[in-house]
Amino acid sequence: MYAIVEIAGQQFKIEKDQQIFVHRLEGKEGEKVSFDNVLLIDNKGKINVGAPVITGANVSAKILEHLKDDKVIVFKKKRRKGYKVKNGHRQYLTKIQIETISEKGGAKPVAKKTEPKAEVKVKAPKAATKTTAKKETSTKAPVAKKPAAKKAAPKATAKKPAAKKTTKK
Repeated sequence: MYAIVEIAGQQFKIEKDQQIFVHRLEGKEGEKVSFDNVLLIDNKGKINVGAPVITGANVSAKILEHLKDDKVIVFKKKRRKGYKVKNGHRQYLTKIQIETISEKGGAKPVAKKTEPKAEVKVKAPKAATKTTAKKETSTKAPVAKKPAAKKAAPKATAKKPAAKKTTKK
């Protein structure tokens, strides 16, 4: 048997006697906490899905300890600018052990309509107007496009070397 539960803003897949780390919870070590945001319960192949939560379902857990996670290094750098910033961060966590998963309630019943649906009538005039609109656009004479004028390559204006003047002495 397992369940998907929302704990401290995150969703976890949990089973009985499982130990997990969650964001820091209120309460002292050794206290029991319960979570009622149960999204799904699988009980030996029988799956119960909430809409969005299962009413009456509950998960109880025991707080084992409060601790800090490993340090995460946050390094920022902008190259060629001489900008470097190095920061560290340690997340506060709570280690809990799941004790019971109870499925007292069921999922919220979905209201089903008992009345038969009204027959949908196809409106022919709208379909006819669409086809005539298409025909009107197709009866117009195609507009002849002028061929694009080719741009002439720029003239080469290479300077000729100046002729050497020879002077007689």
